[in-house]
Amino acid sequence: MKSLRNSVRLMGNLGGDPEIKEFGKGKKLAKFSLATSETYRNSEGEQVTETQWHNLVAWGKTAEIVERYLTKGQEISIEGKLTNRSWDDKDGTKRFMTEIVINELMMTGKKSA
Repeated sequence: MKSLRNSVRLMGNLGGDPEIKEFGKGKKLAKFSLATSETYRNSEGEQVTETQWHNLVAWGKTAEIVERYLTKGQEISIEGKLTNRSWDDKDGTKRFMTEIVINELMMTGKKSA
């Protein structure tokens, strides 16, 4: 049960091409968004699709895979953990962000041409 602590699994589509940052000694960071959608019928019988957006972060070898193979719209599955961070913006307002740090990544969509 220890592995269930702070564990997130998602399947969805990339909202844009990943942003790659490189640090000293070849250390890489990939940041990108993932859209997950759920479809249901409302009380009037109309089909409604709701989309949630998730901020994803990958480090090291996973970031290299993201850089090499992932593009906007591609379907992937990930497993990771939730992290929170905060900072003060240029106006001095405290900002917060929740991100998912990827531990495992699987390309589940069709191969692109």
